[in-house]
Amino acid sequence: MVNEKHIGQNFDEFLREEGIFEEVQLNALKKAIAHQVKTLMQKQGIRKTEMAKRMKTSRSSLERLLNEESHNVTLTTITKAAEVLGKRIEFSLVDIDL
Repeated sequence: MVNEKHIGQNFDEFLREEGIFEEVQLNALKKAIAHQVKTLMQKQGIRKTEMAKRMKTSRSSLERLLNEESHNVTLTTITKAAEVLGKRIEFSLVDIDL
């Protein structure tokens, strides 16, 4: 009996074959950002109305950011939220592991 460490393909390969890798990756990123913003707002005691005011944006724009299922959020909105919470956003391009 052969003891193979990994059988088959990895999950990223599977998602690529299904044609949904980028979509899944973006959905996960959006959910992570929304979760981080919500958590920081709670820790800092900032309510939604106050957060929107400090961001100089509408409450509906903030709601889109906080909604983990909504993917129509601008980089400007994310950056404003980060700044209000004392954070900054980092983006980088990395090599694709195929």
